Amino acid sequence: MYKDELIQIHQFLVYMLKYLENGYEVKSECNEYMSLNISPHHIHRTKAEHKYAIFVLSGSILEIIAKTDNGMLPTTVVNGLSELAKRSRKEMIRAQTG
Repeated sequence: MYKDELIQIHQFLVYMLKYLENGYEVKSECNEYMSLNISPHHIHRTKAEHKYAIFVLSGSILEIIAKTDNGMLPTTVVNGLSELAKRSRKEMIRAQTG
């Protein structure tokens, strides 16, 4: 996937988070994403950084949805996304050091 496509996905997920903020308390679920200090507007950031931010933000959004759906969201989805975020983080670190 191209970097500009990742940035578009990143922006879409930020819009989803803003929508969820209107009806739910989302601060605690978003701490990890907020600590990254990577937004879709940071086009100078690497592709790997945006990819990692997407996985972390997706996980945060799934946590919010999981809290509100009364157990309808399978935990395997949340766990799978968490695993993808871990792999993406390793990839990002490798790209920064290598």
